[in-house]
Amino acid sequence: MTPRQKRHWLGFAGVFGVPLVWTSLFLLIPYAVMLAVSFWTRKFPLFVPDFQFGNFRQVFADPQYLEVLLRTGKIAALVSVFALALGYPLAYFLIFIVRTAKVRNFLYMVVIVPLWVSYLLRAYVWKIILGTGGVLNSFLMWTGIIDQPSGLFLYNQTAMIITLTYIFIPFMVMPIYTALEKIPPRLIEASHDLGEGPFWTFLRVVLPLSWGGVVAGATLTFCLAFGDFVAPSLVGGPDGMLVANTVQTQFGAALNWPLGSALSTVILLLVLTIITISERSERYGKIDLD
Repeated sequence: MTPRQKRHWLGFAGVFGVPLVWTSLFLLIPYAVMLAVSFWTRKFPLFVPDFQFGNFRQVFADPQYLEVLLRTGKIAALVSVFALALGYPLAYFLIFIVRTAKVRNFLYMVVIVPLWVSYLLRAYVWKIILGTGGVLNSFLMWTGIIDQPSGLFLYNQTAMIITLTYIFIPFMVMPIYTALEKIPPRLIEASHDLGEGPFWTFLRVVLPLSWGGVVAGATLTFCLAFGDFVAPSLVGGPDGMLVANTVQTQFGAALNWPLGSALSTVILLLVLTIITISERSERYGKIDLD
């Protein structure tokens, strides 16, 4: 091998070797270990290496695990819907209504800044707002709507959806904002010149061109909400047990690592399936502006 070829291979190893090693150590190997443990057998208090599908059969045969999976999917879907309902108008307002670049950038940063704050703190904010001694109860008592603090606002699925929507809405706004920002103003002007009003211009021009951002934002929000376990623990209550909380229980109090690994594998496969569908949907709705 010539010195030039050696330099070439050293450069190649330096560029691709480090990312490959990092990906293997912190992604591929942990997933491989998780998959291997999911086939093991639990013999309390130990786990015996084995190759059987009993843990996966338990996940899909036991009604409680199916109920948790369905509940998690429902809540994640609702979080995505509400985040989209709030995030799209906000991104649209920033791009097409706000004319001053400084004001637009400032408002966009206001949306992004919560991501720099502790996740736990953001979840606790809504526990303080919705609690019996919180802001909402205090306001309702001050206005005379209720006579005493109500516990209806906290420790239920509604509180969980509100909290998760608040936490993850920046992940909906960012890709939609980017997609709307890339729309050439001349296309909207052309639509108006052809006699289309604001509604049909949005429906036929703006929405199709921002479809990729909508799909990306919905996918991010759904997957993050699907795998969350902190917010449900804080504001979910008895009906707020999601699949991530169940996995935490299996690895913790239940001390059933094989079943927890099987649940984790199912979650991973579901998320990969959603991402694949999202990618195909985004590609199908993509419009070339060149």
